[in-house]
Amino acid sequence: MTKMKRTPLIMLILLRQGRIGKWFSGIGQEAIAVGSALAMNNDEYILPMHRNLGVFTTRDIPLSRLMGQWQGKASGFTKGRDRSFHFGTQEYKIIGMISHLGPQMALADGIALADVLAHRSKATLVFTGEGATSEGDFHEALNIAAVWDLPVIFLIENNGYGLSTPVNEQYRAKNLVDKAIGYGMEGRKIDGNNLLEVYHTVNELAVSIRENPRPVLLECMTFRMRGHEEASGTKYVPQHLFDTWKEKDPLANFERYLLDERILRPEWLPQIRQEFTALIESEIEKVFSEPDIIPDIATELRDMYKPHNTPTFRPFNLSTTDHRYIDAISDGLMQSMRKYDNLVIMGQDIAEYGGAFKITQGFVEEFGKERVRNTPICESGIVGTAMGLALNGYKPVMEMQFADFVTSGFNQVVNNLAKTHYRWGQAVDVVVRMPTGAGTGAGPFHSQSNEAWFTKTPGLKVVYPAFPDDAKGLLMAAIDDPNPVLYFEHKYLYRNTSGEVPDGDYYVEIGKAKLIQEGTAASIITYGLGVHWAIGYAAQHSDQSIEIIDLRSLQPWDKEAVEQSVKKTGRVLLLQEDTLTNGFCSEIAAHIAEHCFKYLDAPVMRCASLDTAIPMNKALEDQFLAKARLEETMERLLEY
Repeated sequence: MTKMKRTPLIMLILLRQGRIGKWFSGIGQEAIAVGSALAMNNDEYILPMHRNLGVFTTRDIPLSRLMGQWQGKASGFTKGRDRSFHFGTQEYKIIGMISHLGPQMALADGIALADVLAHRSKATLVFTGEGATSEGDFHEALNIAAVWDLPVIFLIENNGYGLSTPVNEQYRAKNLVDKAIGYGMEGRKIDGNNLLEVYHTVNELAVSIRENPRPVLLECMTFRMRGHEEASGTKYVPQHLFDTWKEKDPLANFERYLLDERILRPEWLPQIRQEFTALIESEIEKVFSEPDIIPDIATELRDMYKPHNTPTFRPFNLSTTDHRYIDAISDGLMQSMRKYDNLVIMGQDIAEYGGAFKITQGFVEEFGKERVRNTPICESGIVGTAMGLALNGYKPVMEMQFADFVTSGFNQVVNNLAKTHYRWGQAVDVVVRMPTGAGTGAGPFHSQSNEAWFTKTPGLKVVYPAFPDDAKGLLMAAIDDPNPVLYFEHKYLYRNTSGEVPDGDYYVEIGKAKLIQEGTAASIITYGLGVHWAIGYAAQHSDQSIEIIDLRSLQPWDKEAVEQSVKKTGRVLLLQEDTLTNGFCSEIAAHIAEHCFKYLDAPVMRCASLDTAIPMNKALEDQFLAKARLEETMERLLEY
């Protein structure tokens, strides 16, 4: 606790000197971080927050590495790419937070689930503040943990304020721990400023849930003696609270206890403090003397993704079976479940019911409910749980019942899955299946094309097969890939498209387009259902010599294949089911204009759906979709 307290005192001096730019102090909360970390085994995961320095120091992370992290040096855990405690380290079994606070609780669910599935008797400890208990992520994580009996200690540090907002403006419950009963879990409330009470409570709970897996909600009452972060100040806090809580200072009281018990001598205390001060100052200056990071574009781009090569195979030696698009997806998933015993699939109604579209029908009979898991209706919590599984050695596939519902889990996808490898080098081996698209009269909330939301998010891979063989090959490639992959599967194609599909392991390289048919007059570059529209148009206009490129992958996308086609035909129509403005084809149009302008014989033209929400009525839906304007757009292109 002395180490935890002396460090921020020195950091505050550096902040005033302008040598660092930001600092979050845990002064007044030392007992919670130190006591709970001491109570956990070193091979068990802890997910702390930005005032829990004591977790990191108790796990014996060298101060020099922490200083490198805070100062944005190459020696830090994120190589200058993130600040404070926004990092993780498998070496010390710590998974840091992101600024959105609540999402890390679902990660703890996934980590604990991996331990349960692997029959490891372990507990997981995750921190949150009283303010974050207002977030939906708090509810989702606790509910998942309760339903699945996961050995997680959810520790609330209740310090009275969410930044400046007092608890009476945050919630109306008398005690946050009272919420435990609503989830069917045990709840405890303790004095968070008493080191021994924290240690013995967490130790008791951890020992118990290792043998009898279940979640526990633990509310630790405490107070922070500094602002939310130093720039916030403390003017909003009444002075009497500082006076009251100063008497409850965890370090001062524990020192008095040790002196009363004659474990410490008074003359030792100045020496202990001075030793820590000297150590901290030495480590700080050592890191300040390290060279600054020299930016390198190639390094930054490379580190967004974990390097990976798609497995090789000999396609000419594979036997094939005629499959519908939906059966090819099921086959790829089944094949992967048999190949990877650490593959777990999760989603709403996917077990006995077989999923909304019956893709996982029969899976639970072969693989059991541990690996084929029905989930509560909580997209954010399940995406987070999938990430936690991946952090702890599993390979999860999550079914988003409809791609439209991803909005409820958007933060976990674009801020947690996407950025983790870049931030601290951790692969996040998660596939999210995204049933997408129109043509079934399902209306605005079950039919939209939202792939462009994710193609602009570095760190994600996005694939979108148009044919059964690619549906299987891209799914197996996505599952094999250690990076997060969004797998868009078109609902209209499920039972309306068939083709020969290889029977064994089959992989299609992510990022490679397919030449559907050659031509010389114009190129249609498209993906998903648009490929079938293009094929239908070309068949009706066989005199036009249309070349068709199926992108298959949208992030990364095959620039070489597109450029070759543009150079060959000189005329380009970009076809997408998504709405026109800011759709993915706009990115391709910009690339062609920049890199292939001299080869063009006409302006690049886009054919897309209307800039409206997608309607349910069949006539309105047909009018909305890009197919309604394909013929007219192609006429303008060829006549230019």
